Amino acid sequence: MHVIKLSIAALAVSAATMQMAAASQQADSKGFIEDSTLNILNRTFYFNRDFRNGGSNGSGTNRFKPVDQRNGFREELAHGIMAFYESGFTQGTVGFGVDAYGFLGLKLDSGGGRTGTFLLPVEGDGEPGDAYGESGGVLKLRVSNTTLKLGEKQVENPMVATGDARLIPQTATGIFLNSDEIEGLNIDAGHITSMNEFGSTNSDGELQIQYASDVGNTVDWLGGSYTASDALSLSLFASEVEDTWRRYYANANYSIPFSGERSLNFDFNIYRTNDQGKALVGDISNTAWSLASKYAFGAHALTLAFQKIDGDDGFDYVGFNAIYLANSVQYSDFNAPNEESWQLRYDLDLASYGVPGLSLMTRYIRGDNIDSTKADALSGFFDAAANNESHWERDIEAKYVVQQGPAKDLSLRIRHAVHRGSSNQIDGDVDEVRFIVEYPLSVL
Repeated sequence: MHVIKLSIAALAVSAATMQMAAASQQADSKGFIEDSTLNILNRTFYFNRDFRNGGSNGSGTNRFKPVDQRNGFREELAHGIMAFYESGFTQGTVGFGVDAYGFLGLKLDSGGGRTGTFLLPVEGDGEPGDAYGESGGVLKLRVSNTTLKLGEKQVENPMVATGDARLIPQTATGIFLNSDEIEGLNIDAGHITSMNEFGSTNSDGELQIQYASDVGNTVDWLGGSYTASDALSLSLFASEVEDTWRRYYANANYSIPFSGERSLNFDFNIYRTNDQGKALVGDISNTAWSLASKYAFGAHALTLAFQKIDGDDGFDYVGFNAIYLANSVQYSDFNAPNEESWQLRYDLDLASYGVPGLSLMTRYIRGDNIDSTKADALSGFFDAAANNESHWERDIEAKYVVQQGPAKDLSLRIRHAVHRGSSNQIDGDVDEVRFIVEYPLSVL
């Protein structure tokens, strides 16, 4: 988007001359080495997805077999080591620095008939690789409270969000700007030219779109988040995927505190998407929105959410996590054409019961009124037989974080999902278990 590209440059230049409302981070810089940090994260990941009611694994060596001879599950165990280095900034009006990362993934247990979880890369013969790794980073400069980065990094915003839901995170290459010049207001802008996917060491891959098979070469965005008070925050973003779509996003989050450790929170998210340019994923005109209400009382919290995809095309997105809608959960996004979905969720913090660090969560989501018969054939959602489809998902999760001692901050997390859909619902029937152990280390 030409306007967004100009805005990134304008923000970077104007930061040096505008009158600041917030204290200058650059003025407080202690130096390139003095403010450096080095963190290492060890992650062991077990992933099992069992395809039910006739479903099968089409990945790995299974793709060379007839459908009736393929395995009905995916199962892998792997260990990842991730190192993140962030330098400080040199002192002066303009500070310079670097961020760098190195990732290593190791196979612990897998096979050609069981692969496809995206924990590990799959070789040409269908067998999973024994080990893989990648490294990258950014050059960065800072003026006052505005930072400009050039290179490869993780990204997280409603327009583009690389994922971290497998062994090693996704990354994206481009230009990234973040500014906190006005107190309470954060500006986020960027231009991305390539991404990598889970289980890949490729730094110059195509943009990762989740449903369609083709997409433009670049994505641009500009947005901001404003904290109006302790109770209210607002966000507004715009983006453009080259020759694909223009998208707009807004969020409002409001909390009402009550006495006795009780509170009520409302979270509203809305996207508006229209095709543009060559319309590589077809004609698009849809609005996707969700409203969630969370009532917290002591150690407990209840959440009720509604989500609606208003249009004949489903809600697709760039990166693994760029869907800030309430009912995008462990397995399904509940984002099919014309879909309406409800969620009921319960959270429990066991610290109040003498077990600090232990938390439990369960939720149930049901979606219906799916009609994919009018979706564009290029969108990835079209199915001439998918009319009045429905599905549901039930998730159960437990997480424990060690609070003290030599293993402090070690976390153990188990996630279980069950998904069932009608005959032509796109996600199919699966039972899924993920077990994740993480141990962070702060070196600098």
